Amino acid sequence: MSTEAAAAEGHETPGHDGHGHDDHGHHGPKWLQHHFDTPLQQFETAKLGMWVFLVQEILFFSGLFVAYGVFRNWYPEMFVAASHQLNKEMGATNTVVLLFSSFTAALAVRSSQLGKRAETGRYIVITILCACMFLVIKYFEYTHKFHAGLLPGDLFHPNAEHLKQGAEPLPENAHIFFSLYFVMTGIHGLHVVIGIGIFIWIYIRNWRGDFSKEFFTPVDLAALYWHLVDLVWIYLFPLMYLI
Repeated sequence: MSTEAAAAEGHETPGHDGHGHDDHGHHGPKWLQHHFDTPLQQFETAKLGMWVFLVQEILFFSGLFVAYGVFRNWYPEMFVAASHQLNKEMGATNTVVLLFSSFTAALAVRSSQLGKRAETGRYIVITILCACMFLVIKYFEYTHKFHAGLLPGDLFHPNAEHLKQGAEPLPENAHIFFSLYFVMTGIHGLHVVIGIGIFIWIYIRNWRGDFSKEFFTPVDLAALYWHLVDLVWIYLFPLMYLI
C-alpha cells in the first residue's frame, strides 16, 4: 500500500467532529474533494480512473500496431528497405532519453511520498528536460525526412541526394511505411507534448506546496501516464527502426 493510501486509512484531522466533519461542514483535509468520504477512497478512485484511461490508450495504440502488422505482412521487403532510411542512432538516443525520464518521474513520485518538495521539483524538471530533448531529436529526424522527400501518400518523392548511401532502392509503395511512421510517431510525439504540459502543471503545484506525504496523487498519476508514453516508444523503436 502506498504512503498516501496508508495515511488515508484512518486518522481524523484536528478540528473535525466524531464523524470526520469540521465546523464548516467539510470533511477531511483541504485536498479531499467533497464527493469523497475518505482520503483513501479518493486515492483509490483516482488510481482506478487513471488505469481505465491508460487501458483506453493502450487499445488506441494497439489499433495502430495492428495496422503496422498487417501492412508489414503484405509488403515485408518494402518495410525492410524503407526502415533502412531511418536514423537508428537518433532512435536509440531517444529510447535512452525516455527510459531515463521514466526513471526520474518515478523518483519524483518517491520524493513526493517522502515529503521532499525541493527534490520532487528537481526530478520533475529533469523529466521535462528529457521530454524536450526527445522532441528536439524528433524534429531533426522529421526535418531530414522532409528534405529527403520521405513523406506520406502523394507527398512521397524520394530525393536521392538525401537518401542513405548504399541502402536498398525504395519501391514506389514505400509511402505506406512512411505514412505509418509519421502517424504513429506523430501521435506518440503529441502524447509527449501533453506530458510536458502535465509535468509543468505538477511542478507549479509542487512549488506552491500542494503536495505532501499524505497527498501526492497528481504526481503519481502523471508518472503513470509518462510510463505509458515510454512503453509505447519501446515498441515503436524496434518495429520502425530495427526490423
